[in-house]
Amino acid sequence: MKVHELAALATTIIDREPGRGERALQPLPGLLLLRVGQPTPLVAALYEPVVCLILQGRKETMLGDQTVGFGPGESLVVSHDVPVVSRVTQASPASPYLALIFTLDLAVLRGLYEEVGEARVQGAEPRSLHVAQTDPRLLDSLARYLAVTSDPVEAKVMVPMLQREIHFRLLMAPHGAMLRKLLRHDSHASGIARAIARIRRDFKGSISVPELARETGMSPSSFHKHFKTITSTTPLQYQKELRLLEARRLLSTEGQSVSRVAFEVGYESPNQFSREYTRKFGGPPRRDMATPRAGA
Repeated sequence: MKVHELAALATTIIDREPGRGERALQPLPGLLLLRVGQPTPLVAALYEPVVCLILQGRKETMLGDQTVGFGPGESLVVSHDVPVVSRVTQASPASPYLALIFTLDLAVLRGLYEEVGEARVQGAEPRSLHVAQTDPRLLDSLARYLAVTSDPVEAKVMVPMLQREIHFRLLMAPHGAMLRKLLRHDSHASGIARAIARIRRDFKGSISVPELARETGMSPSSFHKHFKTITSTTPLQYQKELRLLEARRLLSTEGQSVSRVAFEVGYESPNQFSREYTRKFGGPPRRDMATPRAGA
């Protein structure tokens, strides 16, 4: 299937529910269709392991000092939970940005180890954020996955098989190098994934970097090196990113006071929280409150 044909199919599925020109729709488990009618400002977010295939328009994503721009037919593979800043750079009401986002499952990836083994595909050095032209076989797999949304019985039978096929196609793709590293439980990539999961669980409390290093079987210096390579930040900076992103969510959705949110996400000083929040998001916490409260 060609990219424009897949874009037409995605548009048809989105338009089954009339009422909004711009929307995010989840027609199947682990699958998100996103349509945006205009360029967007830079937005900070935490990307989880996904493949993002652009069907129309363009997007730009930044991780540390790495910036990747991609457009129709190109896909971004994200192997780890990483803090990014991104924006839609090309979109209009007549030709909106349209993307298909497929969530990766580490258990499914590792379930393919016996078949894939130590397979190697020529390509660039492994990166946690990697863009490439999408292989026609992967396009076809994603198209067949999207197509089963029209038949609940077919979806029930075919979804597990198609999910496994899509994971396999990604493992074999040139920009799936980091995913292949994750096949081995004892790899540095897997160790950092476990450390990230631990930080995400405990981000509100204090974390011990030496303890994280021991849990991953690395020396502190090796752990720092591999953590920085994959996330473009340090473990403590990563924790701060999680705290600030969660704080923004709480402020915008629950309308809690600035002080309460600061303590909720693990800060001991609301003033320090406000300084770091402003530095991160370009404005004070109060600006993002859903329901501003006096004395916050």
